[in-house]
Parts: sequence; structure tokens; C-alpha cells
Amino acid sequence: MTVSVDSTTSATANPPAPAPGSADAAQVLRPHAEDAFAAELAALAAQDDRPRPQRWKLSPWAVATYLLGGTLPDGTVITPKYVGPRRIVEVAVTTLATDRALLLLGVPGTAKTWVSEHLAAAVSGDSTLLVQGTAGTPEEAIRYGWNYAQLLAHGPSRDALVPSPVMRAMAEGMTARVEELTRIPADVQDTLITILSEKTLPIPELGQEVQAVRGFNLIATANDRDRGVNDLSSALRRRFNTVVLPLPESADAEVDIVSRRVDQIGRSLDLPAGPEGIDEIRRVVTVFRELRDGVTADGRTKLKSPSGTLSTAEAISVVTNGLALAAHFGDGVLRPGDIAAGILGAVVRDPAADRVIWQEYLEAVVRERDGWKDFYRACREVSV
Repeated sequence: MTVSVDSTTSATANPPAPAPGSADAAQVLRPHAEDAFAAELAALAAQDDRPRPQRWKLSPWAVATYLLGGTLPDGTVITPKYVGPRRIVEVAVTTLATDRALLLLGVPGTAKTWVSEHLAAAVSGDSTLLVQGTAGTPEEAIRYGWNYAQLLAHGPSRDALVPSPVMRAMAEGMTARVEELTRIPADVQDTLITILSEKTLPIPELGQEVQAVRGFNLIATANDRDRGVNDLSSALRRRFNTVVLPLPESADAEVDIVSRRVDQIGRSLDLPAGPEGIDEIRRVVTVFRELRDGVTADGRTKLKSPSGTLSTAEAISVVTNGLALAAHFGDGVLRPGDIAAGILGAVVRDPAADRVIWQEYLEAVVRERDGWKDFYRACREVSV
């Protein structure tokens, strides 16, 4: 027997998002992608005349355009959500149009979660069917759980079953998301094998099953620094097409990414965006890239790399925090003193080894670089 899943079953646990443009939506600190970019999604849908897979809100071409940005025939500008190789996005979107699940793999800060959310928003119009992977994620988070009051009162029944986000996605033909798959215990990970291969989720307690309807697929993310924590079994890995998200290939690309995200976050926090801030953004990106690569931008000086990842996401955090400092304790203009402490915190994760590496970088590189005197003094001040 096949059982359908009523999407209202877990309405209490997953309340609907406020409608875009409503007073409540305006107060949300971080709207879901489908709410924050509702106008762009609507514009794409209105002009999208290409074939769409069943239950997709947009065609694969329109999904790729939504992520990569572009200008529509009517002049509507679609802002880029991902800055990187176009082919990576095309492969990811194409995978979701097949019966293969998608695994986004990369070092921390390569926008895996960001891309996952926007893919789900563009494909299904709902990015909230999410399982957050941790060392304590139980099997019920992927399969289903029970309302124990109903279970004790009436025994196993349809009314007592609490569907997981994955089960709901299967029943409704939607895209489910699993974040940090390799942090989930191996035995719980393997719960996905039957779901991804047979497209069915058995419910032995009821003698029933949920079969996935067309439109269902799953996006998982994994940090390739976590290898050895809970490696995927070969059986599970075969169920995925793996797309590796690289670090930005150039400093200009990384500055563009950081600038866009800082601008979005700053507007949501009512922080001023001073035009001079781009110089400090470029400085943060330069420091992170040089320490990450172990060599200065001109290739002349080899450097030791600290233990942290110094990712693009961390650069965004450093600059955002600097903007807040400039807005609330300065003149609103982002200056070296506003970002120095954030950079120190990102670089020095190991108080012993990383502090030595940072001091060597300050004295050998920053101190000698033209136009960086204010930054050097600010970093020296917070380092002491």
C-alpha cells in the first residue's frame, strides 16, 4: 500500500513563511531565497517558454539564469547568486532533472549551502525542506517520526506519523536538502540508499510506503575537509552526482562575491555602504588569499599557511562586522581599524602556531607594502 503525506501534518513544526512583501516578511532577518528574490523568480517564470520537467517552477535554462544572473528580454535584471564557472551550475541543474541526487562538495566557504538553497527555490519554489546534518542527527530526521501522544493513545496510525522533510518532498514532488551529509553518522546516512535508488520510503509499522512522485530530488552538501569523520559508503556515493564547488579563481571574482553578499547583508541590517569600503574589501580578500595559498600575490614571497580555512564566507563575515563597527562606533566609512580585529580572529585559530604565522606575515609583507601603513598599525594594535 502506498500512503500519501498530508503537507499540513507538520505545520506546527514548520510554519509557512510570510508572504513576500508583507509586513512580517519585511521584519525577517534572513528571508528564504524564494521570498527574498520572489520578483526575479516571478519575472523568469513569466518569460520562460522552455520545457520544464514535471513540477518544476522554471526550466533548467531559467534555473541556471537565476543562479548566474542575466538580463531578460523585457529588461529585467537577474542578479547573480553564484559567481563561478557556468558549467558547474549547468551540471548541477541538469543532475536535478534526472533521477540522480546532487552532492555539492567543497572546502568551507565555497557557497555550497547558498547554491543548494537557491537551486531548491528555483526548482521547487520552496527551499525549506531541510535536514541539518550533525553528529546527533537521528534516522527519524530523514525518514519519519511519531507523535507519541497519538501513538500511545491509538497505536501506529497515519495520524500519528510525523513526516520528515525528505518524506514530504517525495510525496509532493519537491526538492529536499541535506546539509553537511558527512557529519551524519554512517548508519543514518545509509537511510538514503533506498530512497535514492528505489524512490520509495517503507513504513513497516503501517505496512505502507511513500513513493516519490515526479519532481522529487535531493541536494546534499558536504565539506571535503571532513573526510574521515563519517565518510560516505560506496553504495551511497554511487547514488549521487558529485559537483565540486571551487574557491574563486581570481581575486577580482572573490572581491565581487564578498561585495555582493556584504551589500545584501548590510541592507538587511540597515548598515551604510560607504563607497570607500571596496578598498578594505579588497585588502581582506588579498590577505586571505595570500595566507591561504602560501604565497604573496606577486609570487615573490612564500608564506606559511595558518590552520584556518580563510574562506570567502569568513571574508564576508569580517567585512560585515567591520561595517557594523564603522556604523555604530565610527563615521560610517569602513577603515583598516574596523577590519583588523576580524582578520586576526579568522587567522589565529591556534593561539601558538597561527599567531607566529600572522606576526611573520605582518612584518614581512604588510609592513613593506605601499599604501598599507594604516592597516599595518591597526593590525599591530589589535595583535598586541
